[in-house]
Amino acid sequence: MDFPVNSSASTATARTLADPDTPFAVVDVHRTLRNIARLRDRAARLGVALRPHVKTAKSLDAAALLHEGAPPCPVTVSTLAEAEAFADGGYTDLTYAVGIAPHKLPRVIALLRRGVRLRVLLDSVEQASFVGEASRRAGVPVPAQIEIDCDGHRGGLRPDDSALPEIGRILHHSGCLDGVLTHAGESYVAYTAEDRRLAARNERDTAVAAAGRLRAAGLPVHTVSVGSTPTAHAAEDLTGVTELRAGNYVFFDLVMSGLGVCDLDDLALSVVVTVIGHRPEHGWILTDGGWMAMSRDRGTAAQAQDQGYGLVTDLDGTLLPGLVMTAASQEHGTLTARDGAPLPDLPVGTRLRVLPNHACATAAQHHGYHVIDSGRTAGPAPAIQAYWPRITGW
Repeated sequence: MDFPVNSSASTATARTLADPDTPFAVVDVHRTLRNIARLRDRAARLGVALRPHVKTAKSLDAAALLHEGAPPCPVTVSTLAEAEAFADGGYTDLTYAVGIAPHKLPRVIALLRRGVRLRVLLDSVEQASFVGEASRRAGVPVPAQIEIDCDGHRGGLRPDDSALPEIGRILHHSGCLDGVLTHAGESYVAYTAEDRRLAARNERDTAVAAAGRLRAAGLPVHTVSVGSTPTAHAAEDLTGVTELRAGNYVFFDLVMSGLGVCDLDDLALSVVVTVIGHRPEHGWILTDGGWMAMSRDRGTAAQAQDQGYGLVTDLDGTLLPGLVMTAASQEHGTLTARDGAPLPDLPVGTRLRVLPNHACATAAQHHGYHVIDSGRTAGPAPAIQAYWPRITGW
């Protein structure tokens, strides 16, 4: 399929990955489309709506691939800046999946008045009360979902929490109750396929139980929302669930590969860096891509195979066996060979690509993506097909 093409000053003369100044982020649209199709087909088999989370790519151009030229699909956002940018891009069905604070409600209400259905998330009587009061004052109901804690991770209420029906009633009386939402955050340390299946089952059971408790109290529950990238790819039965959320799957990363959710060949995001020096006495190759290009995320450190700050490929994307980015200062990356293997001969000026631990964190270091298509072109310096800007800020 065709994909969005955005021009920018940085790509006006950049024809291949050998051209732009380094470091810069690269997205392989061929792999991205394949990743998108995989989860879309799975959600269809499970009989649930898919509400992709756009927090990873934060790009309208990337999101356009999610609905293949059809009207914009429902999406999840992590910031109001994303919500506003996606509303400007024609998206009208959004879930803001971060706990709401009072000062953010004017921006939420402004979007609702534009005809955008933007749901907010909360897990306390206090939040429900100020959402209900703001809705009454504005004359615009603010749809709200109650966050449910399915695995002891981060925010949310347990399904048996005594506050759950009270929160539901406050929201219902102000016309705001939409449903429940949960996220299996601990699935990111589910190291076996069976662990991920159990996490997906627990995620579903917890959300369905919370919805059932609200319904038993006479309260309507329209949405039962679950999802994380590991559980979305492990769920076998989503009976009682209305929608599935995930975001990292669009690009994937080394954490997901280390869990077994994807293969290295599925990773669609990388960062191009340049060799700038050698310290043979230490076994180091130095590049111009430090943590400002890759982030400080060390998400694979607790996995069976620690991938440092990232695995290294040549410019065409072929993995350089055993070469790992093992250290990072602000603008310097240090590459070493695993297990004492000899370093490859990489002269100063050689361009390489680094596969990230955490796609969301690495993408956030960049203003946009240089887009290649490994399904169309190959060679020592893949052609740049497009440039996709990212949404920044909160």
